[in-house]
Amino acid sequence: MSISFQQPSVHSGLEEHREPASRQNHSPASQPAGARLPGASQGRKGNGASVPVIADDAQLRALCRRLRGEKFLAIDTEFMRDHSYWPKLCLIQLAGEQEAVVIDPLHGNGLDLTPLYQLLRKPEIVKVFHAARQDIEIFFHNADLIPTPVFDTQVAAMVCGFGDSASYATLVRQLVGASLDKSSRLTDWSRRPLSKKQLAYALDDVVHLRQVYEIMAQDLQQSGRLAWVEEEMARLVAPQTYSLQPCDAWRRLKRRPRSRRALAILIEVAAWRESLAQKRDVPRTRILKDDGLYEVVAAAPSSRDQIDGLRAVPKGFSGGKYAASLLEAVAAGEVRAKDKSHALPQTHASSPPAELVQLHSQLVDLLKLLLKRQCEQHKVASKLVADVSTLEFFAVATEAEEKHSALLSGWRREVFGELALEAKRGRVGIGMENGHLGLFTLNGAKRLSNGEENP
Repeated sequence: MSISFQQPSVHSGLEEHREPASRQNHSPASQPAGARLPGASQGRKGNGASVPVIADDAQLRALCRRLRGEKFLAIDTEFMRDHSYWPKLCLIQLAGEQEAVVIDPLHGNGLDLTPLYQLLRKPEIVKVFHAARQDIEIFFHNADLIPTPVFDTQVAAMVCGFGDSASYATLVRQLVGASLDKSSRLTDWSRRPLSKKQLAYALDDVVHLRQVYEIMAQDLQQSGRLAWVEEEMARLVAPQTYSLQPCDAWRRLKRRPRSRRALAILIEVAAWRESLAQKRDVPRTRILKDDGLYEVVAAAPSSRDQIDGLRAVPKGFSGGKYAASLLEAVAAGEVRAKDKSHALPQTHASSPPAELVQLHSQLVDLLKLLLKRQCEQHKVASKLVADVSTLEFFAVATEAEEKHSALLSGWRREVFGELALEAKRGRVGIGMENGHLGLFTLNGAKRLSNGEENP
């Protein structure tokens, strides 16, 4: 996926993000949220600026006509899903370079969001989010839409040297010099009317987001790291990321049984729970919690009485409306396990076997140190490069398996993978140098356990 940036009008640089005050008034996006919109209802922000609210179809069509020439759009959503499987879209915040609005899809009898979805499908507009996954999930479910191209400032922050977990508030404070009022963050966004304070809180997210984007865009252009972000965005916009097919529900569970029988039952029972949750629009745990699901897989009950004997299954479940279909799912798993003509899906463990990791524990420790050093040197978040399980899989991998490691593809190979490979081959070591971790090559010399070289 290619992201085409406009030339930002801010002064920026990777080393400048600790001095936000000098940035505040450089961007046209730092102007007030927008003039009063024709026909739009108005809230009031605490600082006196108006909060334009799009509350009918005519307003939305007019807004989308005005914004279709934008180079980028900053987008955020407010939703509720505490008591449902599918997220309920409650607000959409949208900002172009000069205009920012709140769209209320729940106003009156609801809005026809078709013009907005058409706008978000325009490939020449970059869609800017912070922590985009849940927002994209809503658009994917409601409109079969992934609004590409996407720029996620949470991911970009890790590339730009803000560490593993810089919050949106941190980015706004360091890059824009503003403080966010978080007092409305626990709002029930489905309730109406929303207060002026709540509307102002919602709008601030995109007002500042466009400024954060402009600064990061220039940083990435200057550092030559745009391709790094594009690699990460390609994963974020993959349709399979948002596909919630019941037959794949077992893949999202943490535990992976080793036996064919248990795996077959897990696949069927997880699909049963997912399908019920989707049809009834309730959280998965309202059907059966994970611990109960695992116990059902292990015990493989064939009667209501056997369900009663499971400790992690709620009392009374066997007499309830879900028991019969659960038993059918278990039985379907038994049949599937016995049918040797059909292969079961391959399971991918979240980490290698503990005994294998133990055999390579010193290499894993070395890789952790190398990762820390390289990420500090390149000012990129280690979390984005590799997690512990990735290092463990790489340490225990055969040469043939190494080729499939994410560490040896794309920008990760440049930053860390090539060096990790050298360390695994015994050609690179690490030690202290002037108080910092330093690298040294072994040049093929064999070293004894006490650190002395063999002649």
